[in-house]
Amino acid sequence: MRGNKGAERDDVTASVDNVTELSWLYYVTAKTAFIFILPQYNVSVPTADGELVHYCYGLKDLVTILFYIFIAIILHAIVQDYALDKISRRFHLSKVKHSKFNESGQLVAFHLTSMIWCLYVIVTEGYFSNPRSLWENYPHVYLPFQVKFFYLCQLSYWLHALPELYFQKVRKEEIPRQLQYICLYLVHIAGAYLLNLTRLGLILLLLQYMAEFLFHMARLVYFTDENNEKLFNAWAVVFVITRLFTLTLSVLVIAFGLAREDNQTFEPEKGNFNTLLLRMGVLLVVCLFQTWMMWRFIHFQLRRWREYWNEQSARKRAAASATITKQQSKPLKRESGYHENGVVKAENGTSPRTKKLKSP
Repeated sequence: MRGNKGAERDDVTASVDNVTELSWLYYVTAKTAFIFILPQYNVSVPTADGELVHYCYGLKDLVTILFYIFIAIILHAIVQDYALDKISRRFHLSKVKHSKFNESGQLVAFHLTSMIWCLYVIVTEGYFSNPRSLWENYPHVYLPFQVKFFYLCQLSYWLHALPELYFQKVRKEEIPRQLQYICLYLVHIAGAYLLNLTRLGLILLLLQYMAEFLFHMARLVYFTDENNEKLFNAWAVVFVITRLFTLTLSVLVIAFGLAREDNQTFEPEKGNFNTLLLRMGVLLVVCLFQTWMMWRFIHFQLRRWREYWNEQSARKRAAASATITKQQSKPLKRESGYHENGVVKAENGTSPRTKKLKSP
């Protein structure tokens, strides 16, 4: 049965969806409904082949983000009710493991979807085939539809994670940790979106989501089989590689690429933030974040190794004590009779030794 908080979540999201759907039925309210559903601030940009519709950001994006927060809450409930709850019942997990299982299950679904979507956007926009496009013609004020919509959905998802802490009945001990990484994602995604570093942000998000997907997948496998830790080893390799790629790409784009652009002025009304101070600030934030993640990674690995060696030592001690107990439990062979003055006597008082017969 679902709890009261799950029912509250369904009531809120159902009410918002009903209002939005009803607004489409009337001409007067249909224009307002577009603000909630579709990205705003579209601009026709002339090209050699004609005109392309691009988008920039503005305050109306907050309305669109709000709508997709409720959509994310609905999708969260669907994954929880129709997938995670059914799987967790089979394994009879404890409360602590059940909470972490739900968290990792939701993030596996989200990271996998975001990875595929992000990779599709990067390939179709040509950011892989032309790496110089990551910094050339900065600021990238006008965004293709799929780029802007991707960023709006990303912000909506991580904002929806805040009320989900209440709906999912997350333990108080877990709330600070989850708030920490939710806020970090929001800061980095919003920073890339507002500073017009969306192209670099897409690739960095792809790298980050690859590592996070493997980590949470490894946790799911570990909860079902505690002896299976192979995915953790694969995640460790991918994690280190993604950190190196993230730092290298950030330095290449921010410290070298943007530094060579001609427009080195601070013009927020034009979306230009390409100044030395801001470049160094952004690069410092990225480096500090990567350093912090590496420190946590090293701490996590040391804890795993410590637990592994403690477990191995406990097994050796248990095996040694079992061997000693087995040896002590063996019965000792005793000679028949009893001892008297160091000499074994038979039960009838005679010596148990056979007497030699005198030769005639």
